[in-house]
Amino acid sequence: MNISRPAKNWRLNLAELLVIRHGQASFGQDNYDVLSELGHRQAEAVGALLREINWVPDRLVTGTLKRQRDTLSSMGFSKGEEHSGFNEYDFGDLLNARFKGDIPDLVSGDRRAHFRTLRETVFEWQDAAFEGASETYKAFCERVEAAQKFATDTDAKRVLVISSGGVIGQMTSVALGADKRHMMNLNLQIKNTAMTRFMFSGPSFSLHEFNATPHFMSQARSELLSYS
Repeated sequence: MNISRPAKNWRLNLAELLVIRHGQASFGQDNYDVLSELGHRQAEAVGALLREINWVPDRLVTGTLKRQRDTLSSMGFSKGEEHSGFNEYDFGDLLNARFKGDIPDLVSGDRRAHFRTLRETVFEWQDAAFEGASETYKAFCERVEAAQKFATDTDAKRVLVISSGGVIGQMTSVALGADKRHMMNLNLQIKNTAMTRFMFSGPSFSLHEFNATPHFMSQARSELLSYS
């Protein structure tokens, strides 16, 4: 009599790619690419949570932006590898291209107007509705895909990446097989230091968790929550 062996648990062969958005940057300041005091506290909180649950990364990767590298540092980790594909798209450059250098004052001074214009501008960028941007949407998609392949071409089982909202929105949208508009709708939801988790093995890549912030769930830490 043949007795079949139980199938191996396919999950045991999967590795984790944990992508965390950087902490709050300096919205409205001359140099956005600097973590605010709140941003450093957010990074400390998510780093503490990973240590609390004993989630130890085998590989560390960031984009080349200062706010991404400093988030990793404030989480309590040493410098990781860098890949520019994890950098955010340049919204300032997109604004200059769309408005031909004559950006309305309200866009930079009012949060509601800023994010409404951000959404509209990215939609037009996706449709190639204006010229002059230093990066096309197609090029953005290609470099994000390249960065994802870089991070997952590894024997590591736990890969930690620090990136930005647009990149995370793009990666999530592609993993879900959603249309291009979904990228921006996801982008605008992503909280500072939120965790988005993917599972991968070879060419297999799937979304497991999106925009999670358990490190802000307690009453004492709820004040750390921010979106920009």
